[in-house]
Amino acid sequence: MADEKKVLKLGIPAGSLQEATVELFRRAGWNIKIQSRSYYPSIDDVEIECMTIRAQEMARYIADGVLDAGLTGYDWIMETGADVHEVAELIFSKVSRRPVRWVLCVPEDSPVQSVKDLEGKRIATEVVGLTTRYLQSHGVTARVEFSWGATEVKPPKLADAIVEVTETGSSLRANNLRIVDEVLQSTTRMICNHAAWADPWKQHKIQDIATMLQGAMNAEDHVYLAMNLRRDSLLSVLDILPALQKPTISSLADDNWVAINTIVNEREIRSLLPRLREAGASGIVEMPINKIIG
Repeated sequence: MADEKKVLKLGIPAGSLQEATVELFRRAGWNIKIQSRSYYPSIDDVEIECMTIRAQEMARYIADGVLDAGLTGYDWIMETGADVHEVAELIFSKVSRRPVRWVLCVPEDSPVQSVKDLEGKRIATEVVGLTTRYLQSHGVTARVEFSWGATEVKPPKLADAIVEVTETGSSLRANNLRIVDEVLQSTTRMICNHAAWADPWKQHKIQDIATMLQGAMNAEDHVYLAMNLRRDSLLSVLDILPALQKPTISSLADDNWVAINTIVNEREIRSLLPRLREAGASGIVEMPINKIIG
């Protein structure tokens, strides 16, 4: 009898993280195509079956074994209390490479100055569990209500305060809200269930995916530089050359010349290249990088 086909059931977060996740997988080497009205994206890997699931539900379905692995936010792992194995932290979001923040907010003119002032008040949020535990940790008893959306517009008529997620704070400011306290910082995590992690083939596949995703993220905003220079200019060039690691220095056919290869942040290029040329570098080549795997 032929061996059973080995397949990893992988969850792709629907909603705000979906586009960023698909792009990250593309840079890591997998092409995912999501069809409208379908929860089963295609992927160019016969060993992976994808399913789109709301990030809010991802950890629960992975813990229950409906999916082997997937990507979701640390906030939703904590909110659901799902018992999962964390494979890797992947710091990306729909807007930036910064963690998102769940914050306690009140109207600008509210008398509330700290969480202690919310005793007996009403708080609207999508993360009822997180908020309830946060209040308990401060010894505060308040009425926490689930918000189905448009949470920012609920104070002051429908709630005294809210706990809402933000990356830039622009939506909060637009609704005349001020932050009283930070409840939680969250980043995207790759997680799997314990049974999948205990399966040697699935664990290896999951680790391979995590390695490539992290490699693609490490390469973001970095470029590869190669250049030649006279050996007597080497110290001058090294003094101004930032590097992800120590640059590679190779001898050339002419013993008076060396080649340098290194990786630098792309934001430094416009000021760095003229300085390298002034220091004696020539034949400078800048190339994009797809992945950096340490």
